[in-house]
This record gives sequence, structure tokens and C-alpha cells, in this order.
Amino acid sequence: MMQSMYSHSYLFGGNAPFIEELYEQYLVDANSVPQEWRDYFDKLAQAPGAAERDVPHLPIQESFIQLAKKPVIGQRSAAATDWEAMRKQVGVLKLISAYRVLGARQANLDPLKRMDQAIVRELDPATHGLTDADMAVQFNVGSLAGPQKLPLSDILSRLKQTYCGNIGVEYMHITQSDEKHWVQKRFEGDLSTPRYDADKKKRILKQITAAETLERYLHTKYVGQKRFSLEGGESAIAALDHLIQNATEQGVQELIIGMAHRGRLNVLVNTLGKLPRDLFAEFEGKAAQQMASGDVKYHMGFSSDIPTANGPMHVSLAFNPSHLEIVNPVVEGSVRARQERRKDTERKTAVPVLIHGDSAFGGLGVNQGTFNLSQTRGYGTGGTIHIVINNQVGFTTSDTRDIRSTMYCTDVAKMIEAPILHVNGDDPEAVCYVMQAALDYRMTFKKDVVIDLVCYRKLGHNEGDDPFLTQPMMYKKIAKHQGVRAMYAERLVQEGVLKAEEADAQIQAYRDALDKGEHVEQTTLSNYKREHALDFSQYLGTHWAHPTDTSLPQADIQRLTDKFTTLPEGFKLHPTVQKVLAARKAMAAGEQNVDWGMAETLAYASLVTNGFGVRISGEDSGRGTFSHRHAVLHDQNRERWDQGTYVPLRNMSDNQADFLVIDSILNEEAVLAYEYGYACSAPDQLVIWEAQFGDFANGAQVAIDQFISSGETKWGRLCGLTSILPHGYDGQGPEHSSARVERWLQLCAEHNMQIVMPSEAGQMFHLLRRQVLRPYRKPLVIFLSKRLLRFKDSMSPIEDLTSGGFRPVIGDAVVKDPKKVKRVLLCAGQVYYDLAAARKERGLEDDIAIVRIEQLYPFPTEQVAAELARFTQAKEVMWVQEEPRNQGAWYQIRHRLEGLLSAKQQLSFAGRPSSASPAVGYMSKHVAQLKAFVEEAMSVAR
Repeated sequence: MMQSMYSHSYLFGGNAPFIEELYEQYLVDANSVPQEWRDYFDKLAQAPGAAERDVPHLPIQESFIQLAKKPVIGQRSAAATDWEAMRKQVGVLKLISAYRVLGARQANLDPLKRMDQAIVRELDPATHGLTDADMAVQFNVGSLAGPQKLPLSDILSRLKQTYCGNIGVEYMHITQSDEKHWVQKRFEGDLSTPRYDADKKKRILKQITAAETLERYLHTKYVGQKRFSLEGGESAIAALDHLIQNATEQGVQELIIGMAHRGRLNVLVNTLGKLPRDLFAEFEGKAAQQMASGDVKYHMGFSSDIPTANGPMHVSLAFNPSHLEIVNPVVEGSVRARQERRKDTERKTAVPVLIHGDSAFGGLGVNQGTFNLSQTRGYGTGGTIHIVINNQVGFTTSDTRDIRSTMYCTDVAKMIEAPILHVNGDDPEAVCYVMQAALDYRMTFKKDVVIDLVCYRKLGHNEGDDPFLTQPMMYKKIAKHQGVRAMYAERLVQEGVLKAEEADAQIQAYRDALDKGEHVEQTTLSNYKREHALDFSQYLGTHWAHPTDTSLPQADIQRLTDKFTTLPEGFKLHPTVQKVLAARKAMAAGEQNVDWGMAETLAYASLVTNGFGVRISGEDSGRGTFSHRHAVLHDQNRERWDQGTYVPLRNMSDNQADFLVIDSILNEEAVLAYEYGYACSAPDQLVIWEAQFGDFANGAQVAIDQFISSGETKWGRLCGLTSILPHGYDGQGPEHSSARVERWLQLCAEHNMQIVMPSEAGQMFHLLRRQVLRPYRKPLVIFLSKRLLRFKDSMSPIEDLTSGGFRPVIGDAVVKDPKKVKRVLLCAGQVYYDLAAARKERGLEDDIAIVRIEQLYPFPTEQVAAELARFTQAKEVMWVQEEPRNQGAWYQIRHRLEGLLSAKQQLSFAGRPSSASPAVGYMSKHVAQLKAFVEEAMSVAR
């Protein structure tokens, strides 16, 4: 076969593009090329050193030379006579490939021109055997966009203009040929050169004039106040305007922006249209205090509707805390919910835009987690447009040698093969050009794309910071820089687009408007009502005890159970799962008590069939970490997941709401923040994040502290997110015993969350239904016992589901004469069963009452008081917990319990001794501790 290849003379210049394309196909899928070529490319890939070379096409290009030397049977050695021409041709193809891979390293990206660029040998024609004498020679350009043959001088000129001008493109790390070719053709076809008319250029100037003038106005009017200036990166405002004005043409109706501090005030005023007078009121401390605690001005969010040539664009800037990039997965979750509300399966109507700082982008791991979510089934949003405001300094005191270990701050994005478009921030036309390319790429391939806007930061990290202390040479350069607005205005004057006095007049007009607290012109729509806007009014002013019927008639339970236990024909279940489904049928019939997995499933089934969507995510959510849920069934005879799985709760009825249960990536921080964002934008759904073990929430503490617990009091954001955290002391060591009840309770105030520790399966059923059916949207945290999932005493009779509702307090039903009780034990969770067993074993049913507080916050004061009032002769009230004394609920609810005691009663504690670790790792010690505090609880005087 190889002889056949040689004899057909595939090696000459005209066929170079064909072979190059064939090789690219081989790199993506070896089976997509003919056998003889596959054999040949296999040998090339195995050549010594092939894997370590920088240029992916080097093996095939070098092979041209070797093939050219081979004699062809029956012919004179024509290839040998063309040896020199072929060597030169291969050199040209290698040069083109080198520019595609490494050209960005020689691009003119730094507005300050501080650093000498390292020489990149691969970009020198001499490295590839080409000389000045070859500059006039016509060569085949391979797959380079443009004419098929050009003089070497023209080829080199096109390469430099495309890859080494004010734009540097990194895309050769992309393995999908269609995506790679798209970027290649786009930039090579345009020579990376924008071509805008006069009106567009004037609009760009107007945008950067507004950006600069606002910053300078604030700098003089509010001296020394923090605002995290955008000066040096004003082109970002022009880029956002370009995105808003052009995205509607491709069907985008909403842009959701997530960004940290830098330039945020500028985006609020100049992009979203916030009134300057409202911003000034915040600077002056005169703004209305609408939230319980509020937040600083550079954390606040905003939304508006902006007119464009193709219809209104709704733009939202998400609220964010100081934990920089943590807002990013929140935005992604919000976008996913908005897309699904629009039933947008193409994911084009709502687009996430994330604006990063250069150090934060690669330095904060939440971005790695968010990138990892981007193409997964349960979390994809159809691609994100990332803009890195790269001021080249990271944070004020950093030494550039300490900021990162990668060449570019954007290298982390290569993990998902996102194209990276580096651009000089002093060229606002180039910035708008790459924004258009980013938008088109995202809409074409539904994948992330990154713009690295290389600029500088005129002032310090904040306006009270002196950057000369640590970056003297850089800031000497910055002090001499005239700024992008002045440079661009001069350029447009030289081009004859406008006169110098017109440019100056823009500044004065903007300042005059700011003096009045207004915009130069109306840029937002007033009184515009969006079709898919959310109405949160029904959730305002409600109380956690809002009366809600969460029971379900048994006929409905049986009907739903028939549905979710019916399988497609020929679907082979695992024997264990067969038993689970059979048991669920018996439970629905009242023949067995309802376990926790059945209680959950019934809650979900009843919700989706009544129009309430359910979304559950976590690292083992489909099966359930403890093999109790089985929401996703697996055919034991089919390998492919798309054919071998069945989700019964997605098949309850033809017009049901959506049910999604998805196994998440191993990153709690990004996933929990994502689900928070989703839940904020989907108040009509039950949205659940489930930790594999409760302590896994530790990795998401930023999301808990900055969003879940305080999002309402800071920003007024209502959120009904439910978190299920497995919790319980079962002798399994310190790591997976505790979900840190004490941490959650410490964050509770102002009725901001609901903290529950249910002890019966029926409670779980009512809890989940209550969370959606009640017009009350606060985060719900469920501390779920692993042991109780299969503990018979914690299972509920069917009557607990067909009547009643969630009980914040479960009184003692064993005590016959409350007046004889000497001690009341208060507890939460699975420890109740240890106490109940010990009481029964000792025959203390007349002396000790056990009351379960199932809802720890908001504390059910009235219900607890009512239970304590039953036991009029009890002089001892004891809180019992299985957690160490310094952990668990004790210190957070002690004051509440003390407030309910009579003058004759005393409050005491029984539990494990204080500990630095959540739990012991020795089973013997675990058992000894349990025995000790249970004994203490039972030691009542008789």
C-alpha cells in the first residue's frame, strides 16, 4: 500500500493541503482516514521525539522531505531533482504552523511596552531553511486562508498581521478540527484586522470617553474613596457595548454578567444605565437602606433592558461578594435556569459573560471547577464569554514572578480547549473585533471562549493604595501614558472621522450630564415588561410557619408508585434494585412502613406531576450515596448509558414538570454556588444540592457564607435552595460524621435559613413538599442521618404521609402520665433512638420524657414551650446531642432553651466531651462515649 502512495505522487506542493487536512483528521480520529494513510501516520507518530515537538504538524511536514527522496518505480528520480524545492515548500508549511502555534508570543499586546519580547526561533524563516533569496519565490500556502500561492514575503506579512499584531490568537490546542479551522479561517481571512465604518468608530470613542470621564469625575469628587477604577482598561466598556448591540442579531435575549470589583461601577453606569445620581448617593451615604444589612457599592447588582437594532436586550449584573470569582458558578446556574424557563434547548437566548481579574482567573480554583462544569449534561449553559481585565500586575504587592506558574494568566482555560484571544487594550477596535469573534464562536459551537484584554491599572488596587511602593518602574510608564481615549481620538482625527473639537466636546457633554446626575442620553428602556420575568412578590412577607397542606391521599400515592415502579419492556434490573421497587409497591399499599428513599421519591413524583420542577445534584445523587434513592435505573444488559438507563420520575405523565437528577463533578464549591444561582432564578422548582457526606460542604464554605446565608440580607435575593447533608455519629471516624451543625447555626439570624434534623421518613416527605408548596423562599438545610435510611424504627406508616405535615417538634407519645416525669430530654436527629432504647431498657418511661426538636432554626419556640408545659413536675431539662460539647447545636440554642424554663427548672447538657476533631476514629472509644452520655441522660433520681 505504501508503494501505491509513492507511485501516485501525493507529495508535490499542490497536494500539501490535502495531506495536511488528512493528517488533522487522523489526529482527531485515526479511523477516519484510509488504511494506508493510517499506517503511514502511525509510523510518523512513533518517530523519536515526535511527541515532544511544539508544532503538531511537524511529523507530516518533515515526512514530505523524506518521501521526496524516495525513487518512484518506472520513473526517473523526479522527486530527487525537486528535492530543494520540496525542502523549501515544507519549510514554508512549518513556518505557517509555527505562527499558528507560537505567534501570540510575538504579538503587540502590552500597552506599556515594558518587557523585551523573548525571541521565538520558530518564527524566524531561517529556522526552517528559508532565506532572503526565497522572499520573492511563490509557495503553496497549504491551509492558510487566501490565495493558494503567494510569494514568501506576502505569506510572512499575512502571518505577522494575523498573529503578531494587536491581537494574539491561541487555538492550536483545540483538538476538534471544525472548531480549530473556524478560528483559523476567521482570523487569517480577516488578517485579524477590524474594518469599521465611521459611525461604529464614533460609537467606540463615545464608549471609552464615557468610561474614562466617569472615573476621573469620581476621582475628583470623591477623593480617596474606594471604587476600583477601570482606568487603563476602558476598552472593556466598548467591548460590552458591542456585545449587547450585536448579540440580539443571533437570538440572544439576556446577558448575565458576573464580575468582581475592578470596573464594576463603570459597568453599572455606562453599560447597564444606572443613574449617576443613584451612584453618587451611595458614595455620599444617602442611598435608601432597603436591605437589613446591605452591601458596599462595588458589590451591588443591577439589571436593565437595553434597546438594540434587533430588539431589547435584558442585561443583569449579578451581586457578588469580595471572594472575587465565586460569583462565576452562581451566574452559570442562573443562566441555566433562565434558559430552561424559556425552554431553550439550544441555549442561545441567555448567555453568561464573566469578567475576571488576571491573577484571580488562574489563581482561584473555583474557575477550574466552573470550567469543568461547562460541557457536562446537568450544568452546561451553551458556552460562556470570558473577559480577563489583564492589568499585568495581579494585585499591588505581587511580584510578577510569583503570580502564576504558567506563561499566560489564561492558560487554565486550555483545560477545556477554549480559544484564547489576546488583545491590546489600547486598540479598542481590535477589542470589539475579538468580542465579535468570541460571540460568533460561542453561538456556533456552544462552548466557552476567552478574551485576554491586556491593559494596565492606572491607580492602585484601590484608590487609597500607592502602587509606586512596590511597582515603581511600571507606574512611571503608566504616569506617562496618555490613555486609550486620547490615543483613539487622535487616531480618528488623523483618519478624518471627526475633528479634535468634537472629541473634546464629548468629554464636556458627559461631565455636564454627570453634574446633573444624569446620562448623556437615554440608554435603557423604561416600563418594558419582559415575557419571562420572574415575579417574587408572592414570596415576600411570608412566614416559615405558613399553613400548607403537604399530605397526599393514598390513592395518589398508589397511582404515583405504579408509575415510578413500571419499567420499559426488556429492562433488566439489578436484583437489589428489584427488591427496592417491590418494597415500594408494598409501602404504597400500606403493607410496609415507608422508608426514606420511598418518602423522597413520593415527594418528587407528587411535585413534578403538579407542575413543580425538581433538580437534584451531588456526587452520587442518581443512585444515592448510600444506595437508597435509585432515581436512575441501570439496565444490567446494556453498556451505553444513553440506552441503558431509565429515570422513572421523568416518565410520570406527558405534561409533567422536569425532573433532573445528575451526578456532579468532584467540586463542591463550584457546584453548590451553581445550584444557588439556579435556585435564585427558579423559585418555582425544588432545587437540591446533596453532599456525598455532610463534611464535604467544608469545600463550599465560601458559597455558604457569602451567598446562601447572607444573600437576602445583603442584596435582597430570595433563594429556596435545599441542601441535604448526611450527618450522624456511627463510629466511622472524624471525616464523615459531622456536617458541622454548629457552623450553620452560627450563620442563622433574621430568619435567613431553615435548619432541620429530621428523625422520621415521613418528616422528609413533608419537608421536601413544604419547601415548594409554601410561598416561602429561604434556604433549607437538612441534616440527614445515614443510619436511619434503613433503620426500621425511623420508617413511617403510610398514614403519616396521607395526613398532617412537617412537625418542627415531635412530642413524647410514650409517657402515659406527664405529671410523673422528672426529666425532659430535648434532642435532634438519630440520637433520639439511642435515648429511646436506653429508656426502655431501664424501664424509665414514667420518669423521662424525650422531645425531638426537628427544626433547629427558625427555632420553634411556641411548639417547644407547649411540649415543656406538659411536664409540670419536671425540674430537669437536659439537651442531649451526640456531637462534642463545643460542636453541634448546644451553644447555638442554649439561650433559647433557657428562655423557656420555669423558675424551678434547670438546664443541663449530655453529649461527647469537647473535641478539636469532629469525632473519634476508634470504634471502641466511639462506643464508650455514646454509652457515657446516654448513661448520663438516664441518670435520673428515682
